[in-house]
Amino acid sequence: MMLHIPNVLTREQVAAIRARLDQTDWVDGRATVGAQGALVKQNRQLPEHSPVGLELGQIVLDALAANPLFFAAALPLRTIPPLFNSYAGGEHYGLHVDGSVRKVAGSSVPLRTDVSSTLFLCEPDEYEGGELVVVDTYGTHEVKLPAGDLIVYPSTSLHKVEPVTRGARVCSFFWTQSMVREDWQRTMLFELDQNIQKLRGKIGDCEEVVGLTSHYHNLLRQWAEI
Repeated sequence: MMLHIPNVLTREQVAAIRARLDQTDWVDGRATVGAQGALVKQNRQLPEHSPVGLELGQIVLDALAANPLFFAAALPLRTIPPLFNSYAGGEHYGLHVDGSVRKVAGSSVPLRTDVSSTLFLCEPDEYEGGELVVVDTYGTHEVKLPAGDLIVYPSTSLHKVEPVTRGARVCSFFWTQSMVREDWQRTMLFELDQNIQKLRGKIGDCEEVVGLTSHYHNLLRQWAEI
């Protein structure tokens, strides 16, 4: 499931994060990938242990915690501290798949990457190129969202970032280990949840809505790994 989640950050939050990022030092983005990724990756990132990156990442995590759509889609168990990257001057990231397990900075507990997320921190007209291209069983999808908007998609998907030929593409990116490992199960739960919310808004907590809510939670109880 790919999902566009609008307005994860406000305009004021985006502006504040960008102002901090404009004053920091970037490093070679290949420092955070394996051998295969290093062959096709050309960009710049904040170091994983950067105090600025950790501070800004907490702003993103707080916004995610307050976003019911992200919770419904990802069913997060743990989310890696968000990272930040920048592409300019033809930089790109060729077709690749995210590593299945990542170490979490400051923790001895590994994280399984079930859901990948990219949070856009600049407007589409600030740069040319730079589309996130995700390839899944339903085809190829190009993504270029307004600042503050988030795209989530299964970490099992092949994906790439097209070369940036003008301006700079600045984003935050991170991975989530879901309570529900299988994407098809998360998709079913998400669709069921969203329809329950719509019915509740139209007809309230009638017997049928309560029954569907019970069905949702019993499925989650069956599939969740916590």
